[in-house]
Amino acid sequence: MPSDWINLTTHRLDIYNEEHAKSEFLNQFENLYRQNIYDSIALKALPTAYDYIRLGHPLSSVLEWMVAQEMELPPEQVISFDSQTMPLLAVLRTNLLAGKNTRIIYKDTLPAQLDVKLLEEVYHYNFELVEASAIDETVAFNGSTVYVEQWDDEMTLSRKRNTDFHIYTYQHLGSIILIENASKNYVGDIQHVRRRETVAMTPSNSKTLLEAMVNSTSIMPQDIDSLHKNSIATLINTITNTTAQPLFASSGLSMQYAIMMGLVDDAQRQFPDKRIKFVVPPNCYGGTNDQARRVAAANDHIDIVDLPVDGDNDMVQSTHLVLDQIAKEDAIPYIIAEIPTNPRVEVPDLIALKEALSQERKTPNGSTAVAPVFILDQTFCPNVHFLGIDDILSSVKAIAYASGSKFPSGGKCTAGYAVMNDKAASLVAVVEKHLLLCGNEATAQQYEILAQQLPSMNQRIADAYVNTREFVNFIEEVLPDAKINFVSEELASHGFTPSVFSLDLPTQGDTAQEREDYKREQNLKLINMMITQIPDESKYCVSYGQLKGCYWTIPATSTQGTTKESDKDYIARVSVSPDLDLDAHKRVFKEFVDGM
Repeated sequence: MPSDWINLTTHRLDIYNEEHAKSEFLNQFENLYRQNIYDSIALKALPTAYDYIRLGHPLSSVLEWMVAQEMELPPEQVISFDSQTMPLLAVLRTNLLAGKNTRIIYKDTLPAQLDVKLLEEVYHYNFELVEASAIDETVAFNGSTVYVEQWDDEMTLSRKRNTDFHIYTYQHLGSIILIENASKNYVGDIQHVRRRETVAMTPSNSKTLLEAMVNSTSIMPQDIDSLHKNSIATLINTITNTTAQPLFASSGLSMQYAIMMGLVDDAQRQFPDKRIKFVVPPNCYGGTNDQARRVAAANDHIDIVDLPVDGDNDMVQSTHLVLDQIAKEDAIPYIIAEIPTNPRVEVPDLIALKEALSQERKTPNGSTAVAPVFILDQTFCPNVHFLGIDDILSSVKAIAYASGSKFPSGGKCTAGYAVMNDKAASLVAVVEKHLLLCGNEATAQQYEILAQQLPSMNQRIADAYVNTREFVNFIEEVLPDAKINFVSEELASHGFTPSVFSLDLPTQGDTAQEREDYKREQNLKLINMMITQIPDESKYCVSYGQLKGCYWTIPATSTQGTTKESDKDYIARVSVSPDLDLDAHKRVFKEFVDGM
């Protein structure tokens, strides 16, 4: 097994074809299998299975392929999850939107975290729950039948009659769902849940399960080390200058999903007759954008409102306009935004933003409008204090979260975290309730990695910023016509020291389309030169905050994948680490400029 299969959180986009995610990897993997070739060099040369480990990876794909062979199913109809509950929630969500009934048959016991009342009252899922011994499984059902079973050492995998989905849960490792041929049209929807609301079974857990199945050995139970959990909770409070209990999830999007559903739960209890408005920048990270719209699609009382924040748009002005309108509708505003913005790396006037969020507004009948909750994605600058008692957003009900695959873990795992300020501390319990329901708490190994990496995070951020500023200054010198989006020296003096910048290369052509085509061509030419001439350090992938190297991507083709075409940014985004050969990157960039 190549070491990258177990150690990387992001993979190479230059050998990745998104339309054939997993299948292209497995087709070539199976060719090696037939030829009995299994050396690490051959396996490392396989095309990327998924661009980001949260969505899937080589080991989860091999696990699914092995189970598919045994069950005589196509590999795309076997999907692994880090969570024990999310494959079931994926079926329930799909059937909710289709107006279809669901029967859940469980053997002995359901996953402990499955809160039936919560699924019915907040997610609005409809289902019939039956213990296996109390039903004749051969009787057909008008709808989908899901069979849930806990795998143990003695049990062999099997498929049952009149069952559309079979879910095997595996202690702390997660679960696998088998999708029968008659229900293969569910594959895309179930994969999309794994892509947006949870994560695939992690590489280490996939490896553990593969070894247990192949060798017929026991899976040893693994509990989360409370010392690791408590130590990093204390550390996160220190880093973020907060006092409320931090929460840790299997990924940044897993964390965001718990926040969104927790807020929906809280809104239904406090304001049952009011509509909920999730306010989202239309060109922000595609996962955030897509997930917000997916939550709204599954609930008739939720709407999405655009918040233009980049380029010619001002976040403060947009916030005023949006909150004024929501007050007129007497609705509940939840704002999700990135600071700095992605990919333009802009920071709004924070004092003016606080004033916009704090302003008391009136509804048409003269009552006080519901105050907003500000949900801040601060992945680019997790070192900045926003929520402390004397910090800029202390007077606003606010939640901040970060993707753990970036600076918190240095790219070693995907775990994310969230913190609340004192005004929002009451939301910790309801967000945690949904985090646990979805089986999306960070794994034991993720807690361990965070305990190792978080202590050095702020120093790594500082060191990476120094390299980034030097690289930006060099580019400005050798290519003054390029437009670089990066924080000013003044913003950096206030603690905003990201190590990512976007690069709008100079272009040429007689028409707008010719100029756009030329720019896109130059983007790819630059990236290709970097990754081929500095292959040990420069990588074409979506990562950020890694321990070593330099990472390049085109947001429009990766992180903004589900964003509307008109809102996409076809510019290069560059992420610089604290440890890289900066002279080599300068040399290759100068060579690129000389060849323009």
